[in-house]
Amino acid sequence: WALQDWAAFIISLQGLDRRSQIERVNRFINDVDYVEDGANWGMEDYWATPAQFFVRAGDCEDYAIAKYMTLRPLGMPIDSMRIVVLMDTNLGIGHAVLAVYVDDDVLVLDNQISQVVSEASIHHYQPVYSLNEHNWWRHR
Repeated sequence: WALQDWAAFIISLQGLDRRSQIERVNRFINDVDYVEDGANWGMEDYWATPAQFFVRAGDCEDYAIAKYMTLRPLGMPIDSMRIVVLMDTNLGIGHAVLAVYVDDDVLVLDNQISQVVSEASIHHYQPVYSLNEHNWWRHR
């Protein structure tokens, strides 16, 4: 039923403006429980498909992947989305978010932040690399 709910959710967003779609996707995906890969998959790092994520929950990169794959069928251009693997300098740990380029801004969809925010407002994240299905970028 989780995949049917996801499909119905995507259909419900059709026709909305981009910003509304992005905000609703962030809220919807953030409602899924957080489970670390060790407890969920028995390994240190595992990047789950959306189908796996909606059935078994997941950690930060799984949220980012699910958000990416939810915005994609809504017509969000692939080249405007990147999964960003970064260092949270406040906590000293790795993290992942989805960055979406809209107009002249980069919006961050983060499982740790309930609202969508501009990347300019986040100062404790240091990007390491980012990727989408076409390219990857190493940040310095």
